[in-house]
Amino acid sequence: MSMGDKIGAKADDLGGKAKEAAGSVTGDEKLEHEGKADQAKAGIKEAVENVKDALGDAADKVKGALKKD
Repeated sequence: MSMGDKIGAKADDLGGKAKEAAGSVTGDEKLEHEGKADQAKAGIKEAVENVKDALGDAADKVKGALKKD
């Protein structure tokens, strides 16, 4: 995961937590649910980036093994 992607996902998560808290305090269920959705979206982004990183690492290992032969 690139640094920008990590920061973006973390910002989405923190923004979602803030929305959820604001919705909870004010009794605005819509805002609270939006906050939870934003947090879930951030988690999905992070998971996708982790899969991309893992696939990239695996590809690099295969390339390295092929170069040795």
